[in-house]
Amino acid sequence: MADIFELFKKIGSSDKTSGGVSHIIAGLGNPGEEYTFTRHNAGFLCIDYICQKYGIKCNKLKFNALTCEAEIAGVRVLVMKPQTYMNNSGEAIGAASSFYKIPPENVIIISDDVSLDVGRMRIKRNGSAGGHNGLKSIISHLDSEDFPRIKIGVGKLPSPDADMVNWVLGRIPKELEKNLFGIIECVPGALELMLNGKIEDAMCNFNGISR
Repeated sequence: MADIFELFKKIGSSDKTSGGVSHIIAGLGNPGEEYTFTRHNAGFLCIDYICQKYGIKCNKLKFNALTCEAEIAGVRVLVMKPQTYMNNSGEAIGAASSFYKIPPENVIIISDDVSLDVGRMRIKRNGSAGGHNGLKSIISHLDSEDFPRIKIGVGKLPSPDADMVNWVLGRIPKELEKNLFGIIECVPGALELMLNGKIEDAMCNFNGISR
């Protein structure tokens, strides 16, 4: 009997939230209503759509991020919206990755991309930050560039001398919102492939599309 009671004691004292999580899905953005529809918040908008599609709520504050655990395509994931502001996104994602012992290749990042037109996406297996401060922070905290990412087009700078900060913190024009939301609707399909190790299929299926 003592052995059974000891087993129950161990089960009761174990962390019920960490078991089974094998991947992180994190969308990048800035917290605050004033940033909701800015270019830099494309990642947050994707997470909002993912939550709506799968009937989950990303509202538990943990790791300085809004989080929830969910099962997507048969894979247990932690969904995240870091609340650190864009340039420090790696603080939240690095803490979660360390806690769950998730390797970089299982950390999927969704971010904006100013090299792509609105209505396009690009999936990459790994790579440099490419001047994106949120990705730069994640690379620093994971100590690796080897994490997959879904990059959402938010429009190219109107001119080479345009101010980048003003551009990414500006709102996507109303006439392009349909294109943006059209490509966001494609994100779950790409994610399901990536979560099941089919990143090449995801790249082939989604990198060339336009909405």
